[in-house]
Amino acid sequence: MKNLRRGASKALLAVLALGISAVGLRAHHAPSGVAAKADAPVRGVAPTPGAVSGQGKMRFHVLVTADKLPDDAKKVLEKAHGGFAVDRRPGKGETYFALPGAGILQISPDFQTINMVPTDPSMKDANMHNAGIWYAKDGTPYLMFPGNDVGKVFTTTLDGKLVSTLSTPTANDKFAFQDVHDYFFGAGKFVPTDVDKLGSLYYISTGYSPLDFILTARVTETSPIQVMWNRLGWGGKGEAHGQFRTSHGITVPPGLRRIDVSDRPNSRIERFTPYGHYLSTLKMPAGSLPCDVCYLDQYMIVAALDGPDTSRGSPLYIYENDRLVSTIMPKEELGLVNFKHNHNAVLTKANGKYYIIVQAWNPGDFAILEQVTN
Repeated sequence: MKNLRRGASKALLAVLALGISAVGLRAHHAPSGVAAKADAPVRGVAPTPGAVSGQGKMRFHVLVTADKLPDDAKKVLEKAHGGFAVDRRPGKGETYFALPGAGILQISPDFQTINMVPTDPSMKDANMHNAGIWYAKDGTPYLMFPGNDVGKVFTTTLDGKLVSTLSTPTANDKFAFQDVHDYFFGAGKFVPTDVDKLGSLYYISTGYSPLDFILTARVTETSPIQVMWNRLGWGGKGEAHGQFRTSHGITVPPGLRRIDVSDRPNSRIERFTPYGHYLSTLKMPAGSLPCDVCYLDQYMIVAALDGPDTSRGSPLYIYENDRLVSTIMPKEELGLVNFKHNHNAVLTKANGKYYIIVQAWNPGDFAILEQVTN
């Protein structure tokens, strides 16, 4: 850990000394102060009739397109740059996500209805770079949203009521790494890219910033919910295990006390204990850019921003017990013309079938894929 600390310190100091953001190869966020130019979306083009993509048991066709979205969501869909949270409680199955300018949306368990959820004004126009869900000890569900462009992590109820806002750390907040304290003391930006919860802690990735640490915040289940910065953290820019070139997504696998970090430009998923101790690495296909992972049963789905062949649309990878078993190509093989870059995907299940809810970036788009079982 001393070597990791020393390496993180050198990497961070080098970035700050140069006064630049160390962004990953083919990064999809713009440098500070520069607006990213979005590709023009193509609307009104139906998916390829009868098309199926994938291999083995995990083959899929298009079930739902963006045509199912409410009109207010369609108007801002090209700005889509987020992810999904699935309520997996028995008898539930709703999925939540957010679009800048529209706010929170809820997808019904049968995927046939998508409703707008009243959203706090402080959140509605901001970009929620992903979404997460957790359950209090009394069973109450809460949603988590990392606002990457406003430097805040929001906690809401399922009906959209804002109950907590975690803002940029101040000089009064204490961290285990002096580098983190110095970064925020020097007015460094807090840029949360993802958040998940394990025990009483939020784990927050910050890959769009020069810091690129996993930070933690303690959640107190009071009324209202309180979220406060915690000392634990690890990371820094680099390629050594425990460092990142862009910590883009963070996931707690169901039933495990493990933290999975999608280290996008390094084409890998880094796995850690809840205390930040390195466990192992799952290497992705060379040249792929994993944005985030989602687990269901023995499967893991990975949305890749780019694949090894950047002239084609990006893939969705499905792993079974850490073995790649299916590669789905939404753009080339399903005819989803806007899916040049997959930004987030989740697996869910209904009526004995698996479904993929997926979001594209630049231009933004949305689709739901259904498993083909015959």
